[in-house]
Formats: sequence, C-alpha cells, structure tokens
Amino acid sequence: MAENSDISAEARRTWMGLLARVPHDALEDAWTKAALSPKFEWLRRPEVGGVMIQGRTGGTGAPFNLGEMTVTRCSLALQSGPIGHGYVQGRSKSAAEIAALVDALMQTGTADQVKDRVIDPLMRQMNDTKSARAAKAAATKVEFFTMVRGEDT
Repeated sequence: MAENSDISAEARRTWMGLLARVPHDALEDAWTKAALSPKFEWLRRPEVGGVMIQGRTGGTGAPFNLGEMTVTRCSLALQSGPIGHGYVQGRSKSAAEIAALVDALMQTGTADQVKDRVIDPLMRQMNDTKSARAAKAAATKVEFFTMVRGEDT
C-alpha cells in the first residue's frame, strides 16, 4: 500500500467528522461489511475522557462553555506506515479503533475502496437521518402573519 499524499485537510476533516458523529452500531456494521483487517500497532490504546463543548452567542458569536461531553480516542499506525486517529462521542472503544483504522486506510492506496465500502454508506445514512429529521420539523412549522388594520395606514 502506497501512502496517499494528495489528501486535503478538508477531505480528512470531513471523514473524521463523520466517523466521530455516526452512531457506533452503524460504524461497526459498515466496518464488518467492508471486510477489511489491516495489521496495525497501537500508538495510544482507546481511552475514555471528557472534552469541553463551546457554543456561540447569537448576535456577536462570542464563545461560551456549554458543558462537557464524553469522548473516546486512540491512535494507531498501520504496518505500511500511515497513522490513524480516532475520536468518537461516548464510551465505545471499538468505534474509536474502527475510526482510527478508517482514518489510516484513507491515507493509503486503498482509500477509494474504503470510501466506497465505509465512508459513502455512512454519509448516505447520516444524510437520510438529517433529511428525515428536517422533514419532521417542517411538518410542525407554523407561519405567523399580521393583517394590516385600516386605522394604521
């Protein structure tokens, strides 16, 4: 496997964000279906910790601390050299491992295969979930209007 040096930071940010947010069972199912089993060495075994989540205020966009969230992270190196990092919401060590493996494999010559078997199905699933949620919210939308009264004109 040759290392892929043509990876943009934006592309990596996209797949890392997807892997971090996708439900753990969906990630594990996609990985199982992909039937990939690369050899690797741990750089940092999966560990559970917390991170501070920041929000932004409406008018000025000034940041404020919203609260803490539990995350699991790990790092590994494939035998071929690429290093993968996995950060996932919650306490799933197996999901963090899969995310790190996918990240590492996306930096190799098998990136297209991994994208087709893991990333794209997960992206479709997340988009379908987002669309369903938006449709459900749109069904409850209320439109307000004001009628012009004759004496105010």
